Amino acid sequence: MAKNFDFVAGKGVQALKIDGYYVWDCSVIKVGDKYHMFSSRWKKELGFGFNWVFNSEIIQSVADKPEGPYKFLRVVLPRRDRRYFDGMNTHNTCIKEYNGKFYLYYMGTTYGGDIPNEKDGATYDYYLETWNKKRIGVAVADDIYGEFIRRDNPILEPRDCSYWDCTITTNPMVTIMPNGKTYMIYKSRRAVGKPLQLGIAVADKPDGVFERISNKPLFDFFNEDFHIEDPYIWYDGERKKFCLIAKDDVKNGSYGVTGEWGNGFYAESDDCINFEIPDDPTVYTRKVKWADGRETVQGNLERPSLLLDDRGKPTHIFCATGDGGVPYSFENETYIVCLNLEKRG
Repeated sequence: MAKNFDFVAGKGVQALKIDGYYVWDCSVIKVGDKYHMFSSRWKKELGFGFNWVFNSEIIQSVADKPEGPYKFLRVVLPRRDRRYFDGMNTHNTCIKEYNGKFYLYYMGTTYGGDIPNEKDGATYDYYLETWNKKRIGVAVADDIYGEFIRRDNPILEPRDCSYWDCTITTNPMVTIMPNGKTYMIYKSRRAVGKPLQLGIAVADKPDGVFERISNKPLFDFFNEDFHIEDPYIWYDGERKKFCLIAKDDVKNGSYGVTGEWGNGFYAESDDCINFEIPDDPTVYTRKVKWADGRETVQGNLERPSLLLDDRGKPTHIFCATGDGGVPYSFENETYIVCLNLEKRG
């Protein structure tokens, strides 16, 4: 049986909010005495809706301490030519450093039709067509403030339709071993309406050729109403365990891994293939205790991302969220919340 995660989410603060924009997902890294957050944003005037798959761009923000507040610095991955897989949209961030270089993993889309705007929006068919074009890319920089050079092709493509991951590759999250070997968890599904599942691929270096190491999803639940997304993976060198946090995403009244939609749960593995879920897997819920004493139920609390200290131990968890207790009720605003991690019990 897997060991319970030693920590649970503690008090929260608003780490990043940008006037005039929705912000979503983030990945934080410490470089020198600064904390750098890479996240996604799109103009608020467009609405939340489907626009994260049409109009998102990846940005960089900086703070003096882990919890922020983070100040917008620049757009890192804007639109480029439609011919590229990420030509029209970049989203989902994972920033890592190895041997003095910085690797930004992300999801990109492109499309040939009109750019959805505030007036016309996007139909569900157009959204679904573009959603199915999601692909994982990587951009590399020699300096955290330097230009991130991206490849012209994805680093991981969907497989053919005899496999479970034949539609998309998205939600990349990696852990880089001391020798450069890089494990990447990604999200896909077999078809529309099928559960979201996670796969694992590995490369011999952070920007190497990624190959699947299993033909099965990491968690192949017997109940198709159980499905998960938004993984974060790291390696615990002391325990020699691959550790994972993911979002519990269930449907049709099922209760999933944790018993409540939108919770974050923990699992661990010896080989990054066979993951075990402990008896008490919940790391966070949508109920947030704020540093100013308030307690709220957030509409969503997802895209969990950890900040690790110099020993590789988690200290903070970041999630995308918005006000209001109803899921996806983001007409007012979204922001990134930073939750400190407290010892369990």
